[in-house]
Amino acid sequence: MGHMQLDKVYVRREINSTSIIMEVKPMSHTGSAYLPLHGGWAPAWLMKRMKALARNITLVMVDELGRDEFLRRISDPYWFQALGCVLGFDWHSSGVTTVVTAALKVGVDPAETGLAVCGGKGKHSKRTPSEILQKGEVLGLSSSKLKELVYASRMGAKVDNTAIQAGYPLYHHAFLLSEDGKWAIVQQGMNIDSRMARRYHWLSDELKDFVVEPHKAVVGKRMDKVLNMTAKEAEGCRRASVDIVKGDPQRLRNDLVFIRDRGQRSLLEYYGKRILVMPWNINWRALEVAYDTQPRNYEELLGVQGVGSATVKGLALVSELIYGEAPSWRDPVRYSFAFGGKDGVPFPVKRKEMDEAIEFLRVAIDNAKINEKERMNALKRLRIFAEDSCSKQE
Repeated sequence: MGHMQLDKVYVRREINSTSIIMEVKPMSHTGSAYLPLHGGWAPAWLMKRMKALARNITLVMVDELGRDEFLRRISDPYWFQALGCVLGFDWHSSGVTTVVTAALKVGVDPAETGLAVCGGKGKHSKRTPSEILQKGEVLGLSSSKLKELVYASRMGAKVDNTAIQAGYPLYHHAFLLSEDGKWAIVQQGMNIDSRMARRYHWLSDELKDFVVEPHKAVVGKRMDKVLNMTAKEAEGCRRASVDIVKGDPQRLRNDLVFIRDRGQRSLLEYYGKRILVMPWNINWRALEVAYDTQPRNYEELLGVQGVGSATVKGLALVSELIYGEAPSWRDPVRYSFAFGGKDGVPFPVKRKEMDEAIEFLRVAIDNAKINEKERMNALKRLRIFAEDSCSKQE
């Protein structure tokens, strides 16, 4: 069996049915990898095997490490990529997000593991609240806890769709929960024009606030300017936005008229071309509801039904132009995986994290109760993934 130390990495090679332990020397510099957008669907024969392998790997993890650690691993982008490779999907495609979570959703039995996967791609994401309630009851969670989980799912999607505006509307939302009431979110947005994607990872154990730096990881191509209302430095703008909606909506209308009268050109010059177009399609009905409910903070403001991207952007611009409280334009991407695009921009590979993910999955496969052929195929895919990761850094 292979093993990994802090300074050395060992990989088992199968040569003529003989196991040979080989040392892979770690490299001090980082490299890159491309993640092209691939069309089509995973074939039925592959999905069948992916579901079975996902089930067995999950069983091993829960038995040896517990449910909390499973959720933590799912929220780790390197481990998630490696898992996609092991299950048989193209590790360097943006489709790994949707296919891996789909395999986990079917392969992971709540009664067997104490874990459940809800939601998915497109229309399946709309069913997330009802699936949380259904599977949460199987896990024995109380009605109050289920209400909290539904809220967490909704806020996670709302934040990444509206509070962060990089041009990647969500099309996939997977919510993973345990019988302990812990949860993780894996969701992805797509930029239609560039055919690029970015993935968002959330973890309840490390969440302190839904609207202030809430992510475990954000994966995608880093951009120069992104409206980021979740950044710590946007606190003043968040407070100003809440204060604005708590006042008479007519005041905001007057402020917008003032900005509009200044002309779009002056706005572009003022912002150094950071903003695209001032949104005039603000949802006034939603702001009337916000005025009636008097939100106590930015999280409650985002929670108001109908408060979308245009409204958030409009409030941010008024907060800066009229009241001097600027939003953040810092992209929250932490892992620059270049999802989508045949000529995508590369991302740096952190060797230590990648090697740990590879070694952990190798052990999980070795211990999984699957037939020898499936086990060897999974190890072969993992080996290819490891070799490819190394070659990208040479």
